[in-house]
Amino acid sequence: MKQFNVFVEDRIGELARVTEALAQSAINIRGLATDRGPRPAVKVITDDENSTRKALARAGFAFEESEVVVIDLIDRPGEIAKVARRAARAGANISSVFLIGKKDTPAALALVVSDAKKAERFLRENS
Repeated sequence: MKQFNVFVEDRIGELARVTEALAQSAINIRGLATDRGPRPAVKVITDDENSTRKALARAGFAFEESEVVVIDLIDRPGEIAKVARRAARAGANISSVFLIGKKDTPAALALVVSDAKKAERFLRENS
């Protein structure tokens, strides 16, 4: 699974532009966040990486892709801390996090880490 960091201007309407480009291609968004850092970005996880790539390019957006590890979580205190500690023990630096879920339902944590394959293997073996 991929996270797309779509680079935008820090101005009104940029989130709409990104999400409309995806909607026009019937791409379902699974995770969404924004970052106003030195290079503002809309961070998106979708159902369809190839179509996402094409839609963003067609709309003229610059973007980067990062591999994402998705971990299922139980909705209780301390679960995210356990995952973060496991990633640290595996030597995987977490650079981006999405929490996907609602109260009292199973949730998913999407992580962009320095070594996705290593982290995924370790996290799944020790969950």
